[in-house]
Amino acid sequence: MALAPEGFNSTMKRILLASALVASAFLAQISAQDQREVFYAESFRQGGTQVKEESFEAKLDSQSGIYRERIKDSRGNDRYALTIIPQGPEGDDKITSWQVKLADLHHTIYDNVLLASQDPSSDPKNNLWWLDPKKFSAVPINARRIIKVDNFYVALQVRAYHFTPGDSPYLDSMSVEVKFSNTDPRSERPLPR
Repeated sequence: MALAPEGFNSTMKRILLASALVASAFLAQISAQDQREVFYAESFRQGGTQVKEESFEAKLDSQSGIYRERIKDSRGNDRYALTIIPQGPEGDDKITSWQVKLADLHHTIYDNVLLASQDPSSDPKNNLWWLDPKKFSAVPINARRIIKVDNFYVALQVRAYHFTPGDSPYLDSMSVEVKFSNTDPRSERPLPR
């Protein structure tokens, strides 16, 4: 059996340690980028309406069905209806994603003003309302989504989601932070995960 030269073991340890440090830094950078990734779009709906600023956490699960919330304008009147709707394979009760819709109660023709364009497209800017954890979805699930509607902003941030069973494409829960603001939230620091 041949023995390695005396300095070989210490050199190999240094190389392995340096490789581990580089790999750790790379993974931390990817994780930080994922958390900082922000997608911004402007709705096809532009006007002067502002809202009562508020934020809340929508806790979604496979038993609750559709999440609903009324959003008031700056004068305190009900102006928009926020709904978060589970989506899945047609004819199945399994959930693979959730869709966020904001309907204008004064103009019922607009059932979702979170769209950048009323024409369907795969452009990420037109899909910020779709909370889809699939690997190749238009918008990464952990990205912060900001949509300017009229003269206010809607920010969406998925905080957690869970598959059942763990290796399936079927969701049993998701937690989404929703924020309505009259100032651009891109200048704010996102909340830590």
